[in-house]
Amino acid sequence: MDMEMKTRFERLWARYFGAAELPVTFFYAKDQPPGTQMPSAPSGQRCVIGDLSKARAGKNLAFVAEVIGCAGGKKYLGFAEGLRPEFEYFLSYGIPGKLEGERYKKSPELVREVMKKQPAFVAPGRFIVFKRWDRLSEADLPEVVIFFARPDVLSGVFTLANFDQEDPEGVIAPFGAGCSTIVQYPFLEKDKKKPRAVLGMLDVSARPCVPSDVITLAVPMSKFTDMIGYMEESFLITDSWRKVKRRITRVETKTKA
Repeated sequence: MDMEMKTRFERLWARYFGAAELPVTFFYAKDQPPGTQMPSAPSGQRCVIGDLSKARAGKNLAFVAEVIGCAGGKKYLGFAEGLRPEFEYFLSYGIPGKLEGERYKKSPELVREVMKKQPAFVAPGRFIVFKRWDRLSEADLPEVVIFFARPDVLSGVFTLANFDQEDPEGVIAPFGAGCSTIVQYPFLEKDKKKPRAVLGMLDVSARPCVPSDVITLAVPMSKFTDMIGYMEESFLITDSWRKVKRRITRVETKTKA
C-alpha cells in the first residue's frame, strides 16, 4: 500500500466528508496476515455481511471458506462454484411443503437463465482479508474499497466515481446477493480498461445486517486511486457540496452522540 496515498485520502476525507465512516477494503492472501482475526465457524446459517460490522469498527478480519456460514457467501467470495440444491426454487416461489422461496425472481426458469449469465469467479487466495482504510499497512495490497454509507455520503462518492466518465453508467447496480455486490462484482471490474463502481446492499436478505439508512458503493482500487486524485478539483470544493457536508456533519454528530 502506498502509505502517502493512504494518508492523503484520510486527510481529504476528513476535509470533505467530516466524521463520516471510513471505507473498508479487501484483498486475497495465500496465508493469514499477522494481526487479523478469523470469525468462529458458524453453527448454522450466518451472513458474512453481519461479520463485516467488526471490520467497519476497525478489526482486521480474515475469512476462509470454512467460517462462511452461507452457500451464497462462499460462492460470491470465490470459495465455491455451486449453490444450495434446488436454488432456482429457493430464489423464486419455493416448493410447497418442502422449501420456502425468497420470491426474488418470478420463476425457477427465470432463475436458471439469470445464473447462466453469472460470471465465473474463483478466489485467488485461500484467505479474503477485510481491513478498514485506516488499518491498512504498507504490506497490504487492497483490491476493492467499500463504502458503507448514508445517502448524502453516498451521493458524494457516487458523483466522484463518475467524475471522469463519459459513460453515464460509471456506477452499476447489478441484481445479486449483498456479498456479491461488495466482493464479486467489483473484483471482476478491477482489471477492465474502464472499471466501474458497484452500488449494492440492496439484497433484502442482507438488509437486516446493516443499518436501515446504509447501502454500499464498492470501488476497484485501480479506479479509486484516480478518484483520490480528482477530489481537490471536483464538486467537493463547491458551495453545493459544502451544504451537503454540513448536513453530513449534523447527522454524524447526532448518530455518535
